[in-house]
Amino acid sequence: MVAQQDANAFGELVRRHQSQIRNFLRKLTRDNVLTDDLSQDCFLHAWNKIHTYAGRGTFIGWLLKIAYTTFLQSKRKSNRYHEILEEVGHVEDVNEERVSRDSDEISDLDKFLAILTEEERAVMILSYACGLSHREIGDAAELPIGTVKSIIFRGKKKIRESFEIKDHQYG
Repeated sequence: MVAQQDANAFGELVRRHQSQIRNFLRKLTRDNVLTDDLSQDCFLHAWNKIHTYAGRGTFIGWLLKIAYTTFLQSKRKSNRYHEILEEVGHVEDVNEERVSRDSDEISDLDKFLAILTEEERAVMILSYACGLSHREIGDAAELPIGTVKSIIFRGKKKIRESFEIKDHQYG
């Protein structure tokens, strides 16, 4: 039904998964406006590519891969835009984090994620917030399973060391 681009069925899939996609993208971007734009782009790409979903893995894993790819493409465009501005001498002083909240209101999770690289943050969110298996993360991020495991290990270690958390608390 969905593979035939049934608009009602696809609408139901969007309703079921939009909060998880938005939360994933919000954690990556830390920007609500950008999150809304990327979420919409993600679902438009999914609608156009629904025929490519072969049923291997979970549907949410497939959607998260599209969301992550959409995020990376947006990041590349943004980086190129800033490079062009620098070349022509119009560099603005932009706050990269775009966190509009006071630091007291930032959750521990946000603080933990902020110290990770973009790739580490994405993999940790896919694992712990989205509940994907290592294989599903590998598919979504286009990484070998061993690399996924290493990134998770490295990310947890970085968080433990940065926040002086004992190993037995977060294994």
